[in-house]
Amino acid sequence: MSLVNRRTGAVLAREVERAVSVRARLRGLLGRAGLAEGAALVIEPCTSIHTFFMRFPIDVAFVARDGRVLRAISDLRPWRATRVYPAAALVVELPAGTLQRTQTRDGDGLEFVV
Repeated sequence: MSLVNRRTGAVLAREVERAVSVRARLRGLLGRAGLAEGAALVIEPCTSIHTFFMRFPIDVAFVARDGRVLRAISDLRPWRATRVYPAAALVVELPAGTLQRTQTRDGDGLEFVV
């Protein structure tokens, strides 16, 4: 499954991992050395995240049920926490630099493509 920005047509990720169980959502990217270029972790449901105990920065997109990006955060460093985005249905975690490279910003529509 790929993740595409509908406005730009840019591919944010070609390999999408979904974390939907409680255990998978709690673990997230913890314990990993990095996130490969072209990969993404989708945590669902999710309205906020933290990067405590992580070893690398990430890009983050909080996404509404309709696929609209509510908040795009670039280069979120380790040992940070986001505010709560009550309207978010899920969060997409990406390698740092992905949002800038794909010109993804608040208000863009994201689509999962099989």
